[in-house]
Amino acid sequence: MHAKSAEAPLLIGLSARIYTPGSAGVELPGVWTKTLHYLEQSAAHWVLSGGAMAVMVPAVDSSSIVLRSDLDLSHYAQALDGLVLQGGNDVAPQHYGEEPMHADWQGDRVRDLYEMELIRAFVAAGKPVFGICRGLQLLNVTFGGTLFQDIQTQHPGALDHRQLGKYEQHFHRIHFVPGTHLAGLFPDQPWATTNSIHHQGIKDLAPGFVIEARCPDDGMIEAIRRPGPGFVAGVQWHPEFHRPGDPVTLDDAPILQDFLQAARQARGVRT
Repeated sequence: MHAKSAEAPLLIGLSARIYTPGSAGVELPGVWTKTLHYLEQSAAHWVLSGGAMAVMVPAVDSSSIVLRSDLDLSHYAQALDGLVLQGGNDVAPQHYGEEPMHADWQGDRVRDLYEMELIRAFVAAGKPVFGICRGLQLLNVTFGGTLFQDIQTQHPGALDHRQLGKYEQHFHRIHFVPGTHLAGLFPDQPWATTNSIHHQGIKDLAPGFVIEARCPDDGMIEAIRRPGPGFVAGVQWHPEFHRPGDPVTLDDAPILQDFLQAARQARGVRT
């Protein structure tokens, strides 16, 4: 196999969001009777804005024509230059040793298992992994951490980190932890304003990870990283929803460029 050219665009995998028929609580006709793997447009455009190509990685389950035994996700890890974990449904509490406290907080175990396998495959291949919102939470769980199933219920006095009806138009402040890699991307900017669209969050940090940002008003963890070789990091907000030129919210371009630079370095190791 020929090595990729250093001038070729980076190929960045994005984990698929998954829709299962009836999961919205309403039986819908047509294509909604099928299991759908989909890519939120803003996530793809965020990757494209850095000059990379976005490639959705489909999941395989027991009802697929292609069986899990026929497909090894490590093949995607070998072919692609990095992985972005999209936001989406809750992480199933069973993956961090708990049972759901509420019927609405059962999470998506099928997607969890698929994305955990993706994470391990990309890390083993030496490729960078970046998690967005749910992606940050799943990284924490994959490496041994736990979550608040519901911040308002389990963290009295916390801010409302999600307001129904506002989606990405709900905001709060974050504070960069001094001396961290993330803080170094935003010198002379100790705090910022980001969107906030989550009701779950990190409770116990995974061993070996460091906290790179918190919400200063309630201490909730907003960004994490695993130091050392490789690149494994995530943020609780959605950088893909930042409006270019918005002077109020954080310009996340340095975060994307940092991730893509790690992908270039990983590609250079192979070539």
